[in-house]
Amino acid sequence: MSYAVIQTGGKQYKVRSGEILKIEKLPNSKPDTKIEFKEILAYGDNKIIEIGAPIVQGAKVEANLIKNSKNRTILIFKKRRRHNSRRKNGHRQEYSMIRINKIFSKDGKILSESEKISKPSKKEVTEKKTNK
Repeated sequence: MSYAVIQTGGKQYKVRSGEILKIEKLPNSKPDTKIEFKEILAYGDNKIIEIGAPIVQGAKVEANLIKNSKNRTILIFKKRRRHNSRRKNGHRQEYSMIRINKIFSKDGKILSESEKISKPSKKEVTEKKTNK
């Protein structure tokens, strides 16, 4: 199973094709669009590994943006004892949910590709309901 190590949003992620993950929100991105990550730090499989210095030139990872949203609220509570001083603050961090489709090597060859997810048709859904 091939994997790649990508860098985005100041963080590094080890990704495989078909995987769904949350990353820092991508600017100017809309759902159901294709995204390319060109900052690939390493890629490989069980037999070979290609490591960049610092990135592998020509390698890329393709992904689909599923949605942009916000995480749960993170509360920040500061208290100074015996001073009757309290401060409560919080925020919701924005994120982008992506699905990895393809991993390309530095030659442009496809190392791994995810299976296509097909949505069930209306006919199949109604047949399942009537069979129950």
